[in-house]
Formats: sequence, C-alpha cells, structure tokens
Amino acid sequence: MMLSIIFDCFSLIEIVINLIVYLMKIITWFMIVGGVFFTTNLFSQTNFPYRVHIESVSFQGVPALHSYAYAQHSGKWLILGGRKDGLHARQPFNAFPGSENNTDIYVIDPQNEQVWSASLQSLPLSIREQLQSTNMNFYQDEDTLYFLGGYAYSASQSDHITFPHLTSINVSGLIQAVIQAAPITGFFKQITNQNFAITGGQMAKINDDFLVVGGHRFDGRYNPMGNPTYVQSYTNQIRRFKIDNSGNSIQISNYRVNTDPVHLRRRDYNLIPQIHPGGSFGYTISAGVFQPQADLPFLYPVDVNDTGYVPHTNFNQYLSHYHGAKVAMYDSSNLTNHTIFLGGMSQYYPDASGQLIQDNNVPFVKTISLLSRFSDGRFEEFAFDVEMPLLQGASSEFIPNPNLSQHKSKLFWLHSFSDDTVLLGHMYGGIISPSLNPFSMNQTSTTAADPTIFEVYLIKDPKVSLRPVVGTHGFGIRVFPNPAKSFIDVEIQTPEAAEATYQLVDISGKTILSGTISVNPKEVIRLDLPENLPKQILTLNVVFDNKYYTTQKIHVHKKR
Repeated sequence: MMLSIIFDCFSLIEIVINLIVYLMKIITWFMIVGGVFFTTNLFSQTNFPYRVHIESVSFQGVPALHSYAYAQHSGKWLILGGRKDGLHARQPFNAFPGSENNTDIYVIDPQNEQVWSASLQSLPLSIREQLQSTNMNFYQDEDTLYFLGGYAYSASQSDHITFPHLTSINVSGLIQAVIQAAPITGFFKQITNQNFAITGGQMAKINDDFLVVGGHRFDGRYNPMGNPTYVQSYTNQIRRFKIDNSGNSIQISNYRVNTDPVHLRRRDYNLIPQIHPGGSFGYTISAGVFQPQADLPFLYPVDVNDTGYVPHTNFNQYLSHYHGAKVAMYDSSNLTNHTIFLGGMSQYYPDASGQLIQDNNVPFVKTISLLSRFSDGRFEEFAFDVEMPLLQGASSEFIPNPNLSQHKSKLFWLHSFSDDTVLLGHMYGGIISPSLNPFSMNQTSTTAADPTIFEVYLIKDPKVSLRPVVGTHGFGIRVFPNPAKSFIDVEIQTPEAAEATYQLVDISGKTILSGTISVNPKEVIRLDLPENLPKQILTLNVVFDNKYYTTQKIHVHKKR
C-alpha cells in the first residue's frame, strides 16, 4: 500500500513537472509571437543606466509646425517648410490645403526665448514654392542645409506636386539676415532634376556621398481610397551622389542607386545614425510605412552602409513606427548604440499594465522607448515608464544640444557624458491629437500642429528599470537546392499556420515571382523558376501574416 502511494506521488510530481514545462513553452511562444512585456532591470540588459526627463518650454512667437526642415548655428534654429494645420484630412478637396503651407522662415533662439521670421515672398518662384513644402528630405552639412524634394500645393502648377529640386541654403548667413530683417535672396542655390522629386524619405551622408533613402513621389490630391486623384510611386531605392556646392551653382556627380521593392519600400520613417558592428559608420532604417501587401508599418530594421544595405528580418521593433523625434547615441565603452524615440505613431503600444496593445490603425501614442543595439548585432527594445504628456510627437524633430560631443550626423558620443544630468537637446513641433485614431474616425480637424518645445534630459540612474519588448520571432524559411536551376523548394519554419506572401526579385529590383499562399509548419512549397533565367543572384522575401519577414539569397545557374 505504501509503495503504491509513493509511486502515485512520483506520478503526480511528473505530471506537475510536465505541466510546468508545457506552460513555459506556451509563455515562451507568446513572448516570441506576441511581444509580451516583462519588467526587468534596464542596466543589466542594456548597459544604459539612465532615465529620460522631458520638460516643456513656452515663450511667445513660437510657431506651431510639423513636417518641417531645420538647421542650427550658434545655438539658434533655422526652421523652413512644414505645415500649420494638423493631420491631413481624408477628403481630396480638403487634404493639404495651400493656405496651411508654412510660408515663412523662422529663427528660434531657445536659450534667450526669442523668435524672428521672414516671408518667403521675396524669393524666386521655384525656391519659394519648394520651401513651403512638407515631408522634404534635408541634411545639414556644416554651414549648408540641403533641402530636397517635398510635397505641397504649387500655385504655378495649379496642383499638389512633389518638387523636383535640390536647394542649398547658407545657414549662418540666412539666420543673420532674418534676425536683421535684411534681404535673404543671396543665401540660396537651386537645381532641378526629376531624381530629386521625393517626399517622405530621409537625406543622409556617409563619407563624401549624400544619400536619399526611401520615400516616394506623390503628385495630385490625396485620398485614402486609391481613387485616381493622384499618381504615386515609391522610389524603392537608396540614391547616392556627390554634391559640389562651391561654385555659383550646385553640381551633382557619381549618381548611383540601390533598388529593392521590399526592404527599401519605406517612407515616413526614422533614419538612425549608428556605428555598425565592426566599427563602420552608417545608418539604420527604423520601421516606416507601408508594406507592399498591407497598409501596415514595416517592423524590422535595415542597415544602410557605404555601399549597400542589410535587412535584419529576425527582429521586430514594436514601438515607434512613424517619423518623429529620436535621439541617437553610441557608447564606445561597450560598443553599443542606443536610440530614444519620443511619442509619435505606432501599431503597438503598452497599456497601463504593460501589456502590448496592437492597433492596426497605427494610432498616436505617448510611448517613450529605447532601441539598443549591441556589438554582436543584436537588437533589444524597451519602454520607459515615463510617457509624453499628450498624444504628440508625430512629424516632430529632435534638435540636438550642439555643446555635447557628437558625430556630424547628430549621433551623440554617450561615453563622453560625465555629468549626472545632461540636456540632450530639444524636441519641437509635430502633430498633437486628442484621440488615438482621428483619421479612421474622420476627426482629423481635431488635431493640430504643436508649438511645444520640450527640453530632453538624460539623468543617470543605475537603478532604472524598464519593460523589455521581445522582438525576436520563430518565423523563417529554408531554401533548397541552392544553387538552383529550374525550381526551388521552400521549407516553412513557423510555430503555427500562417498566410505567407512571397516575392522573388533580381538585383535590379524586378519581381520574378510573387504570390500569397496559406502555409503550415514544416510544409515544403515548390516554386518553379521561369525558363531561360540567366545565371544571377536572386532574393526571396517572405512575410508571414503581414508581420514577420524573412529573406534569403538564391544563386541561379543556367540549365544545361
């Protein structure tokens, strides 16, 4: 009898252990697939013992603007372009009205709380029209601000257009002229080229090359239903070129492109300056919109280097998906990049309990988050406990403190910070909303351009604790044979059944095969390659449930 009880006890213990193991597997799967929050100590995870503090600053004359371009000199900001209204309306006749274009140049001195302005009216027509555009590409290179593309109503064209211009602006000279109410026409140069007709991308510089990453060309009146009131084309490119601004006119040389209709189909995203693993300088594309097969953000990052790009599809960034204020830092003591994102718009956000909420309308959020990247290439994401006061930050900019040690790309050298409290800089403008989803509710008129300036502080706190978001996932593929001749077999590596959209593209960005199918774990799908396909390297991209991407190179050999 006693022996039977002992065996029954061991059986019960075994059942309990097996149940615990099973539950742990379920929890792990939900962490991978759902991105559940778990509270942990940030310092032990990221070597980032800081918390963020923001403090609003208000003074008379600060304009309410979003989607603008900026430069700075001697502590003063030069503000150009952007819009004075809030989120664009749904109706074509009411979206992006010319009356809400910013038609002034502003100079803001945040330290002495002063604002000056000058009208664009005295400038030549093509410069005047471009400089009142929105979502332009811009980059400050020493004392020159380059202003490329942008979208707005053009009176000369009697339509909304993406401007095909590159304009260079002498920053210090223009700031001084605006302050002194002097003529401003001598501080601009402009050239026209259809390759510059881009809005919603980002302009950058690596070594001597200027880059325009992503974006699209949009001509006509916006509508959300795809009706024929506009013509749109994504660039799907990184456009690289050199600029000589030394003469009377701008000279462009060595123009070349990287093209990819999947990984580079990005607009309205954040481009982060980073020190990539191995020590080279480059950038990382963070999120952005829209996926080819769904009106949803991309979640995975893409590195941009001096020759090409590298997608990192094994990691999803769940917080911050739309262009807004961000602070980039690099710590050489542990070879780690950190980026802080301030509010904005996101497909996911944490609720009061820390649970990750998915909203495919991509709402306005209050989230302040941290994206860390380690020397081995791993990414980790965290949510700060502090949030923005209101639903704000979309289409805002972070203007860095020029007195801090930093790379010319505005990447702070975190290892140089010695004070316990550091003023990183200021967040200015953007769109402010009273509700999460004013666009889907047809309440865009309730939103507004935001005149708020926030001082952004980094405060040393070794005990800081943040909530991590699990960004890794278990979705992938295995392709064989590779090299291939007439077909490829694709083994599906997923934790569950899913809908998979695939696209096989060549090096020029041309689509060879594409389709959408329902798949199951371990299933093998055969894709027949077209006849007479020449020897080359193709890229197979697969996205599961419009959320998890994977990519693989395939070597194609000619059939014998």
